[in-house]
Amino acid sequence: MLHIVSLTRFKRFNQTTFQLLPTGISFLAGGNNSGKSTLLQAIAVWEFCRSILENERGPASLLAGYTGQGLGLSSDEFSPIAVASLKHLWTNLTSQHADQDGYSLAIECKWRDVANAEKNLKVALALANDRLFVKQVGSNLVAGDALPSVAYLPPFAGIVSRENKMSAADRRSMIGRGLAGGIIRNLILDMQTANERKRAALKEGRSKIKNSDLAALRRDDPWEILQSTMAKIFGLQLVVEPFNELFHTSIRVECVKGLLEGAKFKRHPNYKSRDLMAEGSGFLQWTSVYVLALSPTVRTLLLDEPDAHLHPSLQSQLVEALEDIVQASGKQVLMATHSTEILRWADPASVMAFSSNGAKYLRDHEQKISLFLGLGSNYAPKLDPLRKFKTLLIVENASDARLLKTLATRAGLVWPANLVIWPWTGSSNERKNLFLQLQTEVPGLKAISIRDRDDQSLETVDANDLRDKSTHSPHPDMQIRVWRRRHIENYLLSPAAIARAAARPVAEVNEALAVHALTIPDNFIEKGVAAAVLDARGKEIMQKNADSLRSKFGITPVEIAEAMQPEEICLDIIELINQIIQMCAPPNLN
Repeated sequence: MLHIVSLTRFKRFNQTTFQLLPTGISFLAGGNNSGKSTLLQAIAVWEFCRSILENERGPASLLAGYTGQGLGLSSDEFSPIAVASLKHLWTNLTSQHADQDGYSLAIECKWRDVANAEKNLKVALALANDRLFVKQVGSNLVAGDALPSVAYLPPFAGIVSRENKMSAADRRSMIGRGLAGGIIRNLILDMQTANERKRAALKEGRSKIKNSDLAALRRDDPWEILQSTMAKIFGLQLVVEPFNELFHTSIRVECVKGLLEGAKFKRHPNYKSRDLMAEGSGFLQWTSVYVLALSPTVRTLLLDEPDAHLHPSLQSQLVEALEDIVQASGKQVLMATHSTEILRWADPASVMAFSSNGAKYLRDHEQKISLFLGLGSNYAPKLDPLRKFKTLLIVENASDARLLKTLATRAGLVWPANLVIWPWTGSSNERKNLFLQLQTEVPGLKAISIRDRDDQSLETVDANDLRDKSTHSPHPDMQIRVWRRRHIENYLLSPAAIARAAARPVAEVNEALAVHALTIPDNFIEKGVAAAVLDARGKEIMQKNADSLRSKFGITPVEIAEAMQPEEICLDIIELINQIIQMCAPPNLN
């Protein structure tokens, strides 16, 4: 499979090299016109050039040392990708360069053979009088070397309405010309025929196939996997009508609806099968992608926005199904996508982020933030307020921010209106990475991060300003804070406030707290309160078990906060709220 692709004057990339994962799924992500589709198109053009050179000039035209002339093509013979005119293949529509012999566009692919030796093939293109010329300009191939088998499925390249039976050479030619959507029925027929042969061989001399052989067949055979997947996801199976080359020219594939019961598919009674084309566009897109991925003839699959027609649930199911295939077969899939549903769950190391200068794989989840902003994801609505206010409060969840705002009001403090709340459950270091990513989008951004201490050592939290001393290399525009008490709910364990919120006697509240082995001292609001209060599991006491205050009294943390008097609000809370107010205050111009 391909691991390096180098482009010279191909569309937007004047001189760019891409490093690719040779196996598994690579998710090509970026905004519109960032170049992700261009990379796929370049590989498709390379495959087209390789295919026509091999077909027209013979396999020797791809080998090292070949010195033959280029192959000329008319514009209507060029089919791997759609372009307004052939000159649109060249950067800045400029196909002539003074320092070139006319072959000014080049695409080079590198891969490793079974012995792990690097192989390469470079093809170059020239344009003269609206005629395209192609030739090999760099290769270390020798006779007998295997080339990658590449299939490109462009956007909206669904299954065609009628499909003739084709030879293996014709199908390879169709794939090389970027017409993979036109051979899906051929691939389905091949899989079904191969499956019948396997079943016949396994049954030979027996009344039925051995259970162990049948289990292995269902696990590994492409036709069995295809049928099982179709039944699980779409509630249907494919029926290939018998094909006789003496009488038939086109292949018929129909769908039947039913339910998968164990390993067997039970057809709905009286259901009339219908042609494949009668199904919806999403199903046809899904099927095109999946059949190509299963086909043994394809090792590298190029998918340009295969999620375009699919519901988010089908997008996720498609990726899961493709991951099963590549894990079992070692195939390579390059998928250009705008789907944040897909990217949200993807391993960052498999996400190739495109920018004006090229593309590189991400290192961690935090790097997805700026990528998602560019894709218009659910992060995007926060971007405009951030650009306007440039002040950010990162909390563990939105309810923590509501508690702080309520306590500020109860303390007589004015909660800033120019503050953007960002729920994020990450650690302090992860939040710092998030902030750095956001600051690249919003220069001048300032932030405060506050989270529960949980099981972090109390000694790592500054007693005066709640600074997280365990975080190294602090950023001057970000204040990383941790509650000195285990959870923010620990600051609500005031018996008098709980009694007011619950309309119960204080003595009854104290009894409820005693169940948790907790007695609240008189200096509850102080920083130097007893360790039992600092380390109590406030979330569980407040609302997460049968003995919680919510279970006993039917009250929520916000309701307790609303019932607190100014003198009952803990000094840590006041300290943090003042830090937030100070961050959001307009700069002193004096």
